[in-house]
Amino acid sequence: MIKRIRYYIFLRDVLVIALTAFGGAQAHFAMIIKIMVKKRGYLTEEELIELNALCQILPGPTSTQTITAIGYRIGGANLAYLTLLVWMLPAVTIMTTAAILVDSYQTKNLSLEFTRFIQPMAVGFVSYGAYIIASKVVTTRTAGGLMALSAIVTYFISKPIALPLVLIFAGTLTAFKYKKQAPEEKQKIKIKWGNFTLWALVLVTAAGVGAVTQDRFVLLFENFYRNGSLIFGGGQVLIPFLHTEFVEFKGFLTSEEFLSGFAMVQAVPGPVFSVSSFVGALSVREMGLGAQILGGFVAACGIFLPGTFLIFFVIRFWDDLKRYRVVRASLEGINAASAGMVAAAAFVLFQPIENNVLNVSVIIGTFLMLTYTKIPPPFIILAGLLAGIFIPHI
Repeated sequence: MIKRIRYYIFLRDVLVIALTAFGGAQAHFAMIIKIMVKKRGYLTEEELIELNALCQILPGPTSTQTITAIGYRIGGANLAYLTLLVWMLPAVTIMTTAAILVDSYQTKNLSLEFTRFIQPMAVGFVSYGAYIIASKVVTTRTAGGLMALSAIVTYFISKPIALPLVLIFAGTLTAFKYKKQAPEEKQKIKIKWGNFTLWALVLVTAAGVGAVTQDRFVLLFENFYRNGSLIFGGGQVLIPFLHTEFVEFKGFLTSEEFLSGFAMVQAVPGPVFSVSSFVGALSVREMGLGAQILGGFVAACGIFLPGTFLIFFVIRFWDDLKRYRVVRASLEGINAASAGMVAAAAFVLFQPIENNVLNVSVIIGTFLMLTYTKIPPPFIILAGLLAGIFIPHI
């Protein structure tokens, strides 16, 4: 009974974050720290930082993998899959609905002006996340140098492959310091290949069934599952892939429709990968309303499942792997590089924002509230939305 209550509270926390977490993976990370680490104590800050860095090495949506992995640690696979469902459903529902409305021409003049403070607030959230990570992991000159190098490289090189390569390079560099780690009793690593096999089997089966049947929904699932298996670097990296496949190559959406969906997902809480539901729903619009709803859900399943299977595969033997001194030493570099990536993300998010006193004040105010007050992040976000509604645009 106590376990069930704890699981219920955890899923409720996941829902709160899903409904209030704007700004992409790094801003989500800051909210996870506030709610799941500092408020609930589901895991330590060090464990979260380590888990987040691990997820960045794998393909797929980082914040989704991180939050489902926390669910796995608390309650196993069943709670983890429930966590995935609770996390993705609000954003998927909103973006599927938006696609249906766009198709019926009811949102032509819809203004997103009320969300104008959300992006500078997201920069504040990301800055807070970078501050928290740096304060925990940058304890040596080596870590400080790797954090700076990671920030510079990932800021100037926007290629998706840069992220895992930087993490691997940093981890390899500090792995040579393994002799400074205390020896620990080693256990034979037992790798359970079930989730990796499941990932590969679904990939091959979907491609084969789609090629034979040419069923639109099977092909839709395969398209998104394949993209979800190849994307490193989060939702911003996913966008050009989807544009190339569904706008330029297949012509299921116009460029204007696609960009409308991209704009809307910036104003929607939860994972940026939920834009897949918008694309999926419009890809089957000629088949009717029911097909659009199904298309949005199928696309979401396709994009979210690969990363979930892969993190469940790795996390099962991760604790045993960390017993090796080389692996523990490599975490210094991996975590420092992860901190640099978060810092770079703050600068990237700031670039498209109008550089005025109001926006800079919102960024600084958000950072200070997260750092020095106990105001829950959802209330900070709500205040930003209300300000966008009631404060005239100067």
